[in-house]
Amino acid sequence: MKLPTLDSSTFSQLLGVVSDVTLVMDAQGVIEDVSTGQDKLASLGCQTWIGRRWMDTVTSESRIKIQDMLKSQGAPDLMRWRHVNHLTPLGSEVALQYVVLPLGAGKLLAMGRDLESLAELQRRLVETQQSMERDYLRLRHIEARYRVLFDTSPEAVLVVDASTQRVLEANLGAQSLLKDAGKRLVGRDVRECFDGESQSDVQSLLRMALATGRIEMCAARVAGLSAPWTVSATVFRQEGGAQFLVRLVSREAVVEPRHDPHSSIALSEAMAHFPDGWLLTDNTGAIKSVNEEGMALLGLTASSQVVGQNMERWLLRGAVDWGVLQTSLRQQLPVRNFATEVRTLSGMTLPVEVSAISLAQPEPMYVFFVRDMHRRLQATASTSQNQAHPFADLSQLVGRRPIKDIVGETVDTIERMCIETALELTHNNRASAAEMLGLSRQSLYVKLRRFGMVAEAEVDNS
Repeated sequence: MKLPTLDSSTFSQLLGVVSDVTLVMDAQGVIEDVSTGQDKLASLGCQTWIGRRWMDTVTSESRIKIQDMLKSQGAPDLMRWRHVNHLTPLGSEVALQYVVLPLGAGKLLAMGRDLESLAELQRRLVETQQSMERDYLRLRHIEARYRVLFDTSPEAVLVVDASTQRVLEANLGAQSLLKDAGKRLVGRDVRECFDGESQSDVQSLLRMALATGRIEMCAARVAGLSAPWTVSATVFRQEGGAQFLVRLVSREAVVEPRHDPHSSIALSEAMAHFPDGWLLTDNTGAIKSVNEEGMALLGLTASSQVVGQNMERWLLRGAVDWGVLQTSLRQQLPVRNFATEVRTLSGMTLPVEVSAISLAQPEPMYVFFVRDMHRRLQATASTSQNQAHPFADLSQLVGRRPIKDIVGETVDTIERMCIETALELTHNNRASAAEMLGLSRQSLYVKLRRFGMVAEAEVDNS
């Protein structure tokens, strides 16, 4: 069946059809008229296409599609929508979908629909799919690393469900330690893995870890073994529920490392003369040792005046400060720059900063470094006063002297302060001071002479 040709009235009706771009061409594809139905297609510059070949307005990969549509001449059996990319004057691409219809008298009508929104959705779909594939691959790599670490860990590790307290996973170390010929480890109640007397301690440990969200530890006896084990538990969220990561470490398995006796002597000597106060206590706070600076801070003349006493007795806020310090140290967390005050032997109070760490070997102990803040505060206050004093009376000079003179004197004062500070920091090494100030040595001597900070003969000899 042959498609009938279209007269002018029918052509006008076609232009009214919902179409984004309408092209009228001759049989060779030379564009004679253009009509656009969307303002956003103005970037294509469609009106400049008149007189050009349709093929010249598209990208190279779309030209073969244009040739196929022109060859079809709008024949019904060959007519179908084709995806074409146009080039904009700015070099970007706009996707359109065309179908060609015959107009008669050797004319062709190409009707195009904008595919930019569809193309954007397709791009977003592809990007989302690629992102999901990358995330899936990353998760597989994480799972593989986790599985290697989990199975090769020398410690016995269990993953326990928080609601049922049943073992979900157990590594090879746990399977070897908690082997049972009658039952499989996975699926058992975790409390069954311990001696009857220790089950309540393990139960309390899990409750405390769930309540605090921190790592909690206790000593327990594993079923069938006589030696005590250290059990630690921490809670994490996975698959919508809470789970425990339980680790078991034998207390006897920890071997004391070998120390160089010369290094130990040097370390003891260094700590004894450390410029900050240093105290060693057990986990109850009883003081075991103190260095010279620590005795000076507390106003002591001999270590026997403090050894054996509780550190809480020397803190101004007593149990409050000790509770804060002990809570962090029990969780194996270091304490840094904890501001407090200590009470000396004579009853005076002294502002200090306390840093502390917890030691596990050879027995649980706490190390405290106490820094005297009173001297630092005095030095800061003195510096602030010295810096503020030169400018304290500037307001009194306004109205009495021109602003040019006031500013000049202020600049001179600042220069003098900077030079004095540089000389003090470099112990009067003028070459180093000049380098610190970004001056040449000769320029520094000129300023020293101007401020009367060096003798004339010394400058001439330089």
